[in-house]
Amino acid sequence: MSGATISLHPASGRTTKGLSTMTTAVHLSSQLAVNVLDARSLLSAFGVLGVGVVLFAETGLLIGFFLPGDSLLFTAGLLCTGSADRGLRLSLAPLLVAAAVGALAGAQCGYLLGRRAGGALLARSRSARLREGADRAEELLERYGYAKAIVLARFVPVVRTVLNPMAGALRVPVRTFTVWQVTGGLVWSLGLTLAGYALGSSVPNVDRYLLPIVAVIVAVSLIPVASEVYRSRRDAKVKEGRG
Repeated sequence: MSGATISLHPASGRTTKGLSTMTTAVHLSSQLAVNVLDARSLLSAFGVLGVGVVLFAETGLLIGFFLPGDSLLFTAGLLCTGSADRGLRLSLAPLLVAAAVGALAGAQCGYLLGRRAGGALLARSRSARLREGADRAEELLERYGYAKAIVLARFVPVVRTVLNPMAGALRVPVRTFTVWQVTGGLVWSLGLTLAGYALGSSVPNVDRYLLPIVAVIVAVSLIPVASEVYRSRRDAKVKEGRG
């Protein structure tokens, strides 16, 4: 009996080790299985660092045009309050730094790429959505001038990706681009993050309404562009009437 009892210990050790290995494998696979279109999935996998990387890719690399910048910023701010997800809480100060650095460095990188490669970057793309965004970005630059277009583009998905290399290809002065992309980038990245933080701090169980809230935030972010389009069309009609 005692021999049988002793022989169980090695098997028990192997079983424990096997379970530990299996748990580690499951954890790693869950980390790798990331939905890049889902803000919560990105934040669960990569945390604050992921925010900076995603914003850099979305604003600096044409391949990042599909990434969820608006919803990522808002959701990250919400998670800083700890009220939206028991298993995930971010720190506000590092988040603000990562968001600002990613947004500003990405835009400047996109501009430099466009300045070196010209319109060839966009011409090679086969994405209809990307080309549509390029047309809208060029229209913004022509209609509203450099300063206003660079700031407004931050709030329009896809356009904020392609306007930066477009500005570089069109030889927008470096100083002009830098000043206004920093202005727009800080308002966009910090504003959406702090909006999520403020809402999460004041509304209990706000995560239940996260999807409709993000939709509203995205819609509200389009208001400046919509108002500018309406104003320009109204002015054009007035000029035609006088003519």
